[in-house]
Amino acid sequence: MKSFQSLLIIAFVLLSTNIISAQYGNGGYGNGYGNGYGSNRRMNSAMDQSRTQDKPKEIPVEVTVGKIMKRIQPELVLDELQVIAISNILTESIKTQGMLIKAEVSQDEKIKNITVLSETTDRKIMELLNKDQKEKYIAMNEEAKNPKKSKSKKKSN
Repeated sequence: MKSFQSLLIIAFVLLSTNIISAQYGNGGYGNGYGNGYGSNRRMNSAMDQSRTQDKPKEIPVEVTVGKIMKRIQPELVLDELQVIAISNILTESIKTQGMLIKAEVSQDEKIKNITVLSETTDRKIMELLNKDQKEKYIAMNEEAKNPKKSKSKKKSN
């Protein structure tokens, strides 16, 4: 009878030890961490992922320039040299604009700097265009600044 009691006590101690260690990620179900904080680490990584999802992904400059070029190239009928030169100008402008937005200055100062950058970019692009392309470029810029007017024109046509 004494040996049966001691066997039961040993079995109970061994089983309860296995259950306790499994709760900390050391055994039982083999979660692979083996450091005693398996479930806690999984929770932290899930929380880190939710934090990174809060920030919007930044679109690469090249993608933005590509979209702009797809829009203006057919309308302005640009040759390859113009496409490359304008793409370079737009890339530089967008990178500079990103820096201006992130700068620690007042909102008015940011707006003024971005306006100057936009005018400079337009002037550089205009230097690369011929007379017909310049007229179309100016019209495209006006249309972009006043989208309501251009939609009403399309509806009336």
